[in-house]
Amino acid sequence: MKDHKYSLEHFSIVRHLLYWTALAIPVSIVAGSLVALFLWLLDLVTNYRWEHEWLLWLLPLAGVAIHFLYKLWGKNAEAGNNLIMEEIHEPGGGVPARMAPLVLITTLITHLFGGSAGREGTAVQIGGSMAQLLGKWFRLSKEDIRIILLMGIAAGFGAVFGTPLTGAIFALEVLTIGRIKYNALVPCLVASLLADIVCSTWGIHHTKYHITYTSLTHFDFLLIAKVVLVGVAFGLSGYLFAEASHGIKKLANRTITTHKWLIPVIGGCMIIALTFIAGTNDYLGLGVTAKSPDGISIVNAFHENGVSSWSWLWKLVFTAVTLGMGFKGGEVTPLFFIGAALGNTLAVLTGAPVDLFAGLGFIAVFAAATNTPIACTIMGAELFGTDHILYFAIACFTAYYFSGHSGIYSAQRVAVRKYQ
Repeated sequence: MKDHKYSLEHFSIVRHLLYWTALAIPVSIVAGSLVALFLWLLDLVTNYRWEHEWLLWLLPLAGVAIHFLYKLWGKNAEAGNNLIMEEIHEPGGGVPARMAPLVLITTLITHLFGGSAGREGTAVQIGGSMAQLLGKWFRLSKEDIRIILLMGIAAGFGAVFGTPLTGAIFALEVLTIGRIKYNALVPCLVASLLADIVCSTWGIHHTKYHITYTSLTHFDFLLIAKVVLVGVAFGLSGYLFAEASHGIKKLANRTITTHKWLIPVIGGCMIIALTFIAGTNDYLGLGVTAKSPDGISIVNAFHENGVSSWSWLWKLVFTAVTLGMGFKGGEVTPLFFIGAALGNTLAVLTGAPVDLFAGLGFIAVFAAATNTPIACTIMGAELFGTDHILYFAIACFTAYYFSGHSGIYSAQRVAVRKYQ
């Protein structure tokens, strides 16, 4: 009787996995293809802005266009990633399909005219909105809608960064601080992996990062102590970014109660002013690479003297203003920039390997701002290899604690507090 029970259980497991794999295929094809289109267009608009730097002067007008696009057609879609997360927590009105084209177009507008923003938010919203649409077509139950939305998040994230395992874990970990539900583990992994394959099939190539440092001993206790120390700094910077972004948004909406289109106008003017104060255009856009080969960028943060001592703070301010004042795009790539630049600065101060600490900052500030230390540790392994995974974990876990309970996603819930 017991053996018969187990055989039935395994039959149910196989049926469950086949069911979700079948659903993952259309989710992955749609999300992976749209993310590929988005990344291709993003490269085009970035290169065009580099060749026509005067476009920055039109950023306030671009902000007005974004405002009215969402006012006319956006409705609840303007909530972005937070709407998707709320729908997973408590299914309600659903994630509208119009979210995908709106966020794609408005993110491209932001980047074309010089806003400092990322791309993960766009990819996740594309994945989530398309997953909701497919779930509606397939007439899925509310519980299955939750899972397919998680698959959409995983597919978008995995495809946009070329990190399928991170995409799967991120989708599960980001919802609730201190708790991960594993009922969607395999569906998210399948969706993230297939979406990454689809995106790559379209000819999209992701930036390669390298950490050349090699430890002479298995346990370098002095280096571990330094990693803990910089992990605290990474956590505090993640906290600062989240609080600054939310604070600017709240202040703008509280100050400007009518004529909301003035918010992005003022924001655009602030970015123009900041650009002149900083004396460089390198803090605009994504920041993965710069117009000049020796410009300030994420890639160059892995080299000594590749960034200035305050590059991390400049990027933090530029991005907090851009997103807080109503422009569209993600936060994650700017967080990579902030972390890599801060890691570079702290490596010079502490006499540590620059490329290693840039890599640690890259993932740890992201872990702090999103409260996803496990996903970010795995991201370190996917992007930089597994040689330094112990340091990845120490930096991400430390940063996670020192970011407190703040985060860039207001819909993220607290299940278990970080301290009692």
